[in-house]
Formats: sequence, structure tokens, C-alpha cells
Amino acid sequence: MRLLVAILAAVAAAPVTGQTIPPPQASAQGTVAVTIYNNDLALVQDRRELNLPAGRSRQEFPDVSARIRAETVTLTGSDIGIVEQNFDYDLLSPSALMQKAVGETITLVRVNPATGAETRERARVLAANGGVVLQIGERIEVLRDDGLPVRVIFDKVPEGLRPRPTLSVTLTAPRAGRQPVTLTYLTPGLAWDADYVALFDEAAGRMDVQGWITLNNQSGTAYRNADVVLVAGAVGGADQPYGGRYPTPPRSADVMAAGTESANRARVGDFYLYPLPQRTTIAQAQQKQVSFLDVSGTPAARAYEYRNQWLGTTDQPVSANSVLRFSTGSRQGLGDALPAGTVRVYQRDTRGTPQFVGESRIGHTPMGSDLGLTTGQAFDIKVQPTVVERTRVSSDGSRWRTAMRYRLTNASPRAVTVDLLQDGLWGDTRIVSESQNSERRNANSALWKVAVPANGEANVTATFDTRF
Repeated sequence: MRLLVAILAAVAAAPVTGQTIPPPQASAQGTVAVTIYNNDLALVQDRRELNLPAGRSRQEFPDVSARIRAETVTLTGSDIGIVEQNFDYDLLSPSALMQKAVGETITLVRVNPATGAETRERARVLAANGGVVLQIGERIEVLRDDGLPVRVIFDKVPEGLRPRPTLSVTLTAPRAGRQPVTLTYLTPGLAWDADYVALFDEAAGRMDVQGWITLNNQSGTAYRNADVVLVAGAVGGADQPYGGRYPTPPRSADVMAAGTESANRARVGDFYLYPLPQRTTIAQAQQKQVSFLDVSGTPAARAYEYRNQWLGTTDQPVSANSVLRFSTGSRQGLGDALPAGTVRVYQRDTRGTPQFVGESRIGHTPMGSDLGLTTGQAFDIKVQPTVVERTRVSSDGSRWRTAMRYRLTNASPRAVTVDLLQDGLWGDTRIVSESQNSERRNANSALWKVAVPANGEANVTATFDTRF
């Protein structure tokens, strides 16, 4: 409803002792510290100065998070006692004003578009359910949304509506005077994630990596000049289903070996801390990025991988995955623990222009880990697994022998090595014969490193004895 709402009177309410509500352009926050976790959760600590009277008083704290978990609020100060606290989240807006005005009398102002003359009528609001129904004298009228110049004047702001999210606390103090207090609470709506940009030089076997912390504020409140610390890890949240802001992508990094090195970063509990280097303002509905990692020339290599599920056949050749492999170790690696995020990989084309070649999600990764990022599927490298023969080898039908052939082709002008993995070798499955020796990466898979010549092909054959 396109209504220009004019508020002509102040709130008709009892004065509040102590902290006054600041003008809309100012912030009532004091010295703010914000700790942000990965799983859409933040701890806010707001130190403010209050002018307290002796005895009992009601103090208001505007500019708290609009999504504050009121049950987590604590207020600490010297010799104060908390009697009661309330969170007022019914915010002042044109629609809220009209909803609160049901049963009250307002002034309706219409402007004649031809003459500019104003007419004013007093009207009683009967309903505001998807439209406004008014009683004007003896007639009932629906306030139309027809674009004609019209505005509504309210006599006062209804009690309970706030210009900003406000926490009110009734407390007691033994003596009057100014006193610092610290307001602490948890809130969803603040989250962070890591984003990485990797420029890969395949010929040199090196890459440059820039790491960014991406903050996102959907809590309904800005945090001005805040001391911000980021915690890498998902803290437990009882029954609170905190969900990260990123959905699970179709591809994720393969941690080939978990690291055993300790990063040179502060910790709390089992989590690493990533403090921002200076105070910053996190505006509402804002995404902010801050650099935290900048590494040049770390070793990296392109690899190819194909994984066959169980002993399956494909009707046509399938592209092998293109994988970027590197280490997070202190030597010959990135030299840091990597918080969860997305790695976007670029390579320069023949003109020297960086081109996007794929991305992959990583989890929280300790320093010293070996990673394989699946960035896409290779255009020229294909694999076709085929079941050549399957026969029953036991009279009761419990044992079977399956002969497999894997044909690998390479249409590129350079030789490649493909990691060919056969999954599903669970239980007492045995490899009876194979054309080249395999490695057992784990109990359920076999790995062949297959050399495929440029513009050529290679074949691997294997026979498996399985229970089914």
C-alpha cells in the first residue's frame, strides 16, 4: 500500500529513567566486540555507560540484534541486580502503525491533483487485513491503492512499536551514578565463510592463492566499529538447528592425507581464531570481505581421476575428473590451517588472461594436509568400464567371478596419468588377476595409476571374486 505516513506526535508513554533513545541516525551501541562462528551464530558483547538512579529503574538498550536469543542475554556491572528483561521486536513501520491503529482515530489527508487543495477527514480504523477499512462519519470506506496523493496522520506512535530492536531491563542499583555495564548475547544472522582464489600455472607446477574471509550480516542490526573475531569450526548448539549460509555443493575436495602440523594461530578450545586486524563496521544486509591469506608460488599439480562404483558398466565413455593437488604444509605448501570455504581456480589462456576453470568446496583443513580439488571434468580424457564376463563359481550361488575391462583414451597432445579407482570392494572381495598391479587405498577400493599416451589409449583388465 503506497501510503506516505506522517508522524506528527511523540510517543505518549511514561519517560524512561536512564539511557535515552538516540536519534535514528546514531547508534546506541557502546564498545562492541563480535565473535562470529561458521554456523550462523555470533556472540555479541556490548559495553555501554548507563546513568543509573539509586534503587529500581527500567533501562533500554536499543540497537541490539533483531534476532537476539533473549534467553542468552546477560548484563554484568558492579553492584546491580536484574529484576526483569523484555525484548521488544515489534518495529515501527507503516504497516505496523496501521495494524496498531485498529480501533483508533486517524486523520486522512487527500490532495486534489488538479488544484493541489487538501481535504482532511477524521476516520476510525476498523480493520487492516490485506487492506485498510475506515469509518468516516456514517460511511464505510476502503483505503484504495490507486496512486492518488494521499497520506495518513497518526496522533501518536502506539505503545510497543520501536524504531529499532530494543532490549529493556529492569534492574536495581544501590547508589546513583554513571556505571559501565556489559550486555552479552547470542544471535543468529551473522555468519562467515572463507573464499579462496587460486591462480594455477600448470607449466611451472605452481599456484598463487588469495584467501578471503566473507562476512554476512542478516541479523537486522549494524555493528559499528566492532572488534571482530572469527572462529573456524561449528560449535555445538543444543537443539538449535543452525544452518550454514552455503548449501552443500556437488563437488568437494578429497583430503588425501590429513595434516599433523599446528598452525601459528590463536585458539579457543578446539577451534582456531581469525581476528580481523582492525575494528570494522558490519552493516545490516551487507557482505564484507577481508583478506587473511596471500601465498605465491606454492607447488601444485594437475591430476586426473576416475572412480567406478561397484563393478559397473557404462554405455559410453565418461570424462575423468580434473583434480588440482597441493599441500597446506609449512614446507612446500600454503603453510596455514584453512577454514571451510570454496576454492575457485583460474588459469591463464594463451593470451595471458586468467580464465575460471572450476571450483570446489573444502572443509576445515589442518595444516600439513594433502588436498585434491575436483574442479571439473576433463574434455579429452575418457574412461569406459565394461563387464566382460560374469560367472557363478559356487554351487549355492554365493560366489561370483567378474572380469572387467577399463578403456582409457587421451585426445590431448600430451601424455597423462589417470588414477583409476574401483570402489565397492567390501567384505571378502578378492582381485584374482589384473593386467597391472593395483594399490589398495582402503579396504573398499583398488587404485591403478594408468599411463595414457598422448593421442592414444590404454587398457586395464582385472578379475574379481565377490560374494554376490
